[in-house]
Amino acid sequence: MGYGLVVRFTAKDEAAGLAFDELAATALEGIRAHEPGTLVYVNHRVPDEPRVRVFYELYADRAAFDAHEEQPHVRRFLAERGQFLESFEVTFLDEVAGKLPAGSAGQ
Repeated sequence: MGYGLVVRFTAKDEAAGLAFDELAATALEGIRAHEPGTLVYVNHRVPDEPRVRVFYELYADRAAFDAHEEQPHVRRFLAERGQFLESFEVTFLDEVAGKLPAGSAGQ
């Protein structure tokens, strides 16, 4: 059904978290405009953890993820995110079962 990952980011402080959100929003504009293989890309805040953000990302396949990594808006995000972060952790996901929105790849 796709290729997924979850990334947990911890910002240096709350102000850095807000700046990180702005950087992520700029990247998301490019993702929406230029990445049909990116099915889901969401930045979440974590209640009671104001410095933490969790991204959930789902791609049509590994090739779509690889293409995502090469986009200029993603390269900028990857190059600039470190100034706002204390740490991050990436978890790649293997699908067991699921449901995609109507009209998504794999339906």
